[in-house]
Amino acid sequence: MSAVEHLDAPDLEAQMMALGRAAREAAHVLGLAGRAAKDAALNAAAAAIRDRAAELMAANAADMAVGRDKGLTAALLDRLELTPERIEGMTEGLESIAAFKDPVGDVVAAWERPNGLKIERVRVPLGVIGVIYESRPNVTADAGGLCLKAGNAAVLRGGSESFNSSRAIVACLHDGLAAAGLPEAAVQLLPTTDRAAVGLLLQMSEYVDVIVPRGGKSLIARVQAEARMPVFAHLEGLCHTYVHASADPAMARAIVVNAKMRRTSICGATETVLLDRAATDLLPGLVDDLVAAGCEVRGDAAAQGLDPRVTPASDADWTTEYLDAIVSLKLVDGVAEAVDWVNHHGSSHTDAIVATDAAAAETFLREVDSAIVLHNASTQYADGGEFGMGAEIGISTGKMHARGPVGVEELTSYKYIVRGSGQARP
Repeated sequence: MSAVEHLDAPDLEAQMMALGRAAREAAHVLGLAGRAAKDAALNAAAAAIRDRAAELMAANAADMAVGRDKGLTAALLDRLELTPERIEGMTEGLESIAAFKDPVGDVVAAWERPNGLKIERVRVPLGVIGVIYESRPNVTADAGGLCLKAGNAAVLRGGSESFNSSRAIVACLHDGLAAAGLPEAAVQLLPTTDRAAVGLLLQMSEYVDVIVPRGGKSLIARVQAEARMPVFAHLEGLCHTYVHASADPAMARAIVVNAKMRRTSICGATETVLLDRAATDLLPGLVDDLVAAGCEVRGDAAAQGLDPRVTPASDADWTTEYLDAIVSLKLVDGVAEAVDWVNHHGSSHTDAIVATDAAAAETFLREVDSAIVLHNASTQYADGGEFGMGAEIGISTGKMHARGPVGVEELTSYKYIVRGSGQARP
């Protein structure tokens, strides 16, 4: 079946129910599997991706051609593209997940009651995790691998533009599962690009325990409105870098250009630079570096007045995730205004302050209500791998269960195990 063909509604519903049942059965097997089997599957999947790199590149080339025909922006095409380096990154990601400590069975806490009951809080898998994401096919490997390591079955729905790439990656994951004697249904890709399949997935609370969406506002809004199961929301990255009056000039310039331009298409890319009015002497240098790197700078009236290369920013610019070589620049009066701006215009994702003033930095770190807050470091460090978590399934901007990078531990829940010696409650 072509990636653009749609199944008839009755057939689609039947396939989705079968997919859900298979995922539930696979989750039971994975939940009881030992670390050795799961790690063997991950390492075998990594080997399959290396061995089948040419197939992955061919599948991705087909997706890229369709993407160009659809008029995808350069930023979206960058997110979609698989290069040899990115394919190797997927294999290394799976291998790092295999090397990571298995959280399942960890005793998080233990205590004994006066009546002799011994109580343990123990990590257990969540069950079946539905992951809905856009564009980036490498998420297929990360999400499948992380869910597997945590003992969960994964039901994946990548962007329609990456269907061929994702299908090729899932085939490699299936190779790994089969080699380890684990059910291939532990990682499944929705069988069609039909949006109706997403609607059915969001209703399948009998089979799916949690949904992890990562994408734009419209995707998150749809999932939160329709899902009948808990949602770990990965909202857009409206990230800020605030250059305080005390910032070291060289450090500020290096961090700002890296935070914006290292890779513009990731959710941790800075979209707005806030510059303290007491440090406006830094503005020409910041603009120099951004423009030299190929970035368009849009700013408020004050910023425009200081540098003619700064073009006017509209109201929409302050709440736009560009995912492109565009940045907005605003002057603020001190850390209090910077904090207020971030909390009102950001997406609670990742925000940074560049400052040598320790008190100002601590104020920003304490008062900015985001999942990740950094001092003297680029927002592009918003990544589970950079946090030493092996990999991530996304950056959760919510506050329930998981916040920030969602890694292996965050894909578990817990249960209480109580051991007695004949106690009967009076």
